[in-house]
Order: sequence, then structure tokens, then C-alpha cells
Amino acid sequence: MGSVDKGSFESLEEVLGKYEEERQKRLRPEGMAQYADIGLSEHFKHLANDPWVEAEVATSKPCPISDGSHTKVLIVGTGYSALLYAVRLIVEAQFKSEDFVFVDSAWGFGGTWYWNRYPGLMCDVESACYLPLAEETGYIPKHRYSYGPELREYAELVAKQWDLQQRAAFGSTVKETTWNETSSEWETTITRQLPGNSDVQTFKVRSDFFILSSGILNRPKLARLDGITSYKGHLFHTSRWDYAYTGGTPEEPKMQNLVGKKVAFIGTGATAIQVVPQIAKWADQLYLFQRTPSAVGPRGQRPVDPNEFRNQVQTGKGWQQARRENMASFLSNDAKLPQENLVDDGWTNFPSFSGLVGSTNAADLTLETAGAYVASLHQLDLPRQAGIRSRIRNIVKDEETAKLLEPWYPGWCKRPCFHDDYLDTFNLPNVQLIDTNGKGVDGFSEEGIVFDGKVYDADVVILGTGFEPFSVGSPAFRASIKVTGRGGLSMDDKWAEGPHTLHGLITRDFPNLLLAGFTQAAATTNIVHSVDVLAQHAARLISTASRKFKVGEKQKILIEPTAQAESNWSLAVAGNALAYAAVPGCTPSYGTAEGSRHASTPEEGLRLAKNVPWGLGIVDFTRKMKLWEEQEDLSELEISVVSGNAG
Repeated sequence: MGSVDKGSFESLEEVLGKYEEERQKRLRPEGMAQYADIGLSEHFKHLANDPWVEAEVATSKPCPISDGSHTKVLIVGTGYSALLYAVRLIVEAQFKSEDFVFVDSAWGFGGTWYWNRYPGLMCDVESACYLPLAEETGYIPKHRYSYGPELREYAELVAKQWDLQQRAAFGSTVKETTWNETSSEWETTITRQLPGNSDVQTFKVRSDFFILSSGILNRPKLARLDGITSYKGHLFHTSRWDYAYTGGTPEEPKMQNLVGKKVAFIGTGATAIQVVPQIAKWADQLYLFQRTPSAVGPRGQRPVDPNEFRNQVQTGKGWQQARRENMASFLSNDAKLPQENLVDDGWTNFPSFSGLVGSTNAADLTLETAGAYVASLHQLDLPRQAGIRSRIRNIVKDEETAKLLEPWYPGWCKRPCFHDDYLDTFNLPNVQLIDTNGKGVDGFSEEGIVFDGKVYDADVVILGTGFEPFSVGSPAFRASIKVTGRGGLSMDDKWAEGPHTLHGLITRDFPNLLLAGFTQAAATTNIVHSVDVLAQHAARLISTASRKFKVGEKQKILIEPTAQAESNWSLAVAGNALAYAAVPGCTPSYGTAEGSRHASTPEEGLRLAKNVPWGLGIVDFTRKMKLWEEQEDLSELEISVVSGNAG
């Protein structure tokens, strides 16, 4: 116990008391209502516009759809998730590249790496594990943790390698999709607008399959702050970085236009950790407004040595899956850990994070034993958080600033951060931390930001306020699409009673509609790993069903779970939900939907228990899916074969 930083506290119980005290400061009765979706805000929807598209480039890109056209598979999104579903279906289910149409409001592949181009952007998961299909492409990353431009370029590389570059309807938005029982296909309404053109085209497109893969953090959010519309300076969100204002480019972020300017930045989450050191190099004055400090450990960024990568990482067939599962096992602190920690970084030396991603150690938990399990997580976590706080005090020279940067919550409660320069930034004379003691800023004036009776003048306010949580609403809600299944059932209405899926992949009354996780599937910090498990499962499921039902060239297959299978799986997920028993005590975050996820009745408790990932971790989930696939028992599916559509 001597390694635990108790500070002025006399016992570990008092440390936990400090956690609760800090949590209470941050709970707000309005929950998610304290934020607005930028894309839906009339005054600020321009902040969600695409700043990267060039009109000449956009008009030169062919559009693979026309009004009334038909495609075998319509995929929402052009990010890594969308590409994974397409490639896995091509490789494992004999689909062809021309079978796909991607629909995305962006004008290029990349998803979050297309939109986010702020200075300092990098992935916080090791490149060898994160980059999709790295084994298949043979690609060697430039850095251990890839930077934004490389991640965006890699998406284009994947699209090119599988001949998907011409299959995307860029600059397009899916408004709604409806299942047509008569024709056995999805009828989707899509709007498309070319940059610089006020005309909006509307298409109706039919498809045999519909894949919702628009990503989990795709709705930028904006705090509802008094006076924000009166502010006369410049304002933008980090997800649409304004280099026209700051100067520089994503590749060369020399923000010379910030010289002589006062910059206010709201937020100290994962984005701020990366971008704040970059702003501080150029701005005359940087005010950083903090509601909750991040727990920031060292990153250990370094270039990749190609020979070392070939010899030590690309170790043979199946190396990427083996490396991902090795990483996930240590992150989940599984009961039987591999002998060697292959990744050996901040994630894989963080066993208490299993409280957020599940663990085989949580098998067979009951209400009587859950408390002891949560206590064991705290015993694992307290020394780590103590080390984080000690690191802050060792780096940040001003004692008061260092104290304000200390995180007082369990490590699994907010996405942990890793960076080699963030904390040193607070030693610079032009950087000032304004801690709001858990409240957030009070609002805006014409000149800048208001907090605690003082106005902080700012030439520009940059919003690092993040995204709508992936734990809120149905997959349709999170994609901003109206999805209507058989008999007029909307996905939002079905999810109102709690999620119902088979393996987090398919849901009854929505035939041939595929989901991309996390709910009722598997979660880990490497989102690409989670999606790839589902994409491969989908491809194998469709391939097996098509083979066993002998689907002909002019036929198509319809797949959905039986009502019993869906109910059984949802209850199985709920049965392992105590793996997340430590989450309700967290400070407001994505995982708690800003503190709004709580149950006041047994019925609400069951609904929330169904609305979680598989509680025993992603490696256990993958084993379970593999066993299901090998058995080729399709009794949990309702399958039919109908005449196909010629076009």
C-alpha cells in the first residue's frame, strides 16, 4: 500500500471519498442536454461543414449512384469500419468491388481521419495493431503511433488495393432507409450537394444489404453556453480545424497566423492533449479552460525501423490478429495472460482498465460478489493513478497548476491519455490553465469567455468539446438516419426498450442490415479491432448461409435473427453486465453518457444491462463467435432465398 499516493488523506477510503467529491461537482441534472449537436444547430451548423474539399476535385469524382439505381450493398461511411466490412465481404464471402456503394458527406476516405486534421493529431493505439488490414497490405507504418496524415492516406491505400476508390458517393448524406417487404430490399433516400453549389440532388437507391458503419464518434458536440452567439471573435471546433485562420496545414502545422493573438481553448480531453502543445508554440497567449483533467501518461513516440518491424512484428501468417489479441488480453487483465506482452505500452500495463472493456475475471459475478470485484479494480488502479499524479508534480513547475492538473477519479472513468509534451506546455509563460472546479465555463461575452466573473479576451475560441457519446441512442440515431424496418418499425423505437441484437451484428425485423458495434458486441480500446471482429463474423455468416441455402446467381438471401435468439443473446449480455459495475461511480464521461446513465427501476436496470458490450472482453467474444461459426448451426437465424434484382 505504500506506493499509493494518499496525499493529505489518511486512508484509501478517503482517496475514494475524494473521487466521489470530485464526481459530484461534475454531475449536472441536464445530462446530455447540456450539449447541442453542431450539425443540428442552426446558428453553428456551418462549423460541421467540410473545410477540406476543393470544388474542382469534388466535381471530378464520379458518383456511382443515380436515382432509382440498385446496388448489392450500401455502406454508410467511408472510414476504416466501412472499408473493413467491404474488404471482409470481398475476401471471405465472394463479393465483388462493384457490389458496393459507400455514402459519406466527406469527399474522401478516412472517416474520423478525414475530418480530424488538427495539429499534432495521432492515434493513441499502436499502429501495428490499429491499422486495418496491415497484414494483408504489407504496410509498414512510419511511427509507432501513426499521425493523422498517414492514417488518412492509408485509408485511400486500402480503397485502392481492393478497387473501391470509384465506389463512393462522396458529398452525400443518407436521410432515411426503409425495408420494402415486397421487393425484399432497402430503399434509401440520399441527398448530395457539390461544394459551391446550392442545388441539392436527391436520389432513391435500392440495396440488398444495408451496413451502418458511420463510426462511434461522428457527431461533434457544442456546450450550450450563455452568450455564445454574441461572441465577435473567431470560433471553430477541433473536428473541423480552420487552417485558413491559424495558418499552416495538417502536414506542416506552422500556425504563424496565431502570432500576436490570444487563443482560448475549451476542453482538456484526448484532443486537447495533442493540440495544446502545438498552439502554445505560436499563440501570444493561450487560455486553456478545464472542467476535468485528463490522466496523462508518457507516450514514447518514435519512428518505426522497417527492418525491426519486419523481423519482430510481421512474424508470420496471422500476426496482426495475434498481436491485437495479445494487446486486448493484457488490457482486459484476463485470467490467463499470454507469456509475453508484445505491445508493452501504457495500455497493456493498465489492468484496471478492464473495468471498462470487460474481462474473463468478471465471469459469474453476482450482486453479492460485484462489490468485491469493484474493490479489486480499485486496488489495481490506485497505484497507477498515484503514479500519474506524481508525474504531473515532477514535470509541472508551478505547484498550484500541477495540483489542478491532477486527475481524481479511477483510471477507467475517462479515456486515458498518453503524450510526451502536454504537461511541459504548462511551464511556458504564454500558457494559462483556468480550472473551473468541475463546473465548466459560465458563458461568452462579445470579447471572449466568461468564468467566475472575469472575461478572458480572446481573438479566437477553439472548441475541444468532443462528440456525442456512442452509448446514447440507437445506431440509427447515432448515424442521424431514420431507419424503418419490417411493418414500419423504427430502429429508434425498438431501441427505446433496450438493444436487441444477435452478437451485436444483426437485429430482427431489419433483414440484411448489419451493425458495426459496440453495443452487445465486444469493446476494446482499439476500435478497429472491435469492428474487424464483427466484419469477419458478418462475412462468414453470410458466406455459410449462402452456401448452405445454395443461393443461385439470380437469387439473394435474406438474413435476420429469430426472436428467441435475439432475446437469448440480449439476456446473455445483460448476464455479464456486472463486469461494468465500476462504471456508474465514474465522473461524467462518454461511458456514463455524461452522468445520465442510471436506473431508478428494475426495468430500467435491465434495459441498461442490455446496452453494454460483451462483459468478458473481446478475446472471449471472438472465441465465442469462432465456435458459433465452426458449428455452422444456423438455427438462430431466419433465412430465406428470394429472386434477385437485375439492377
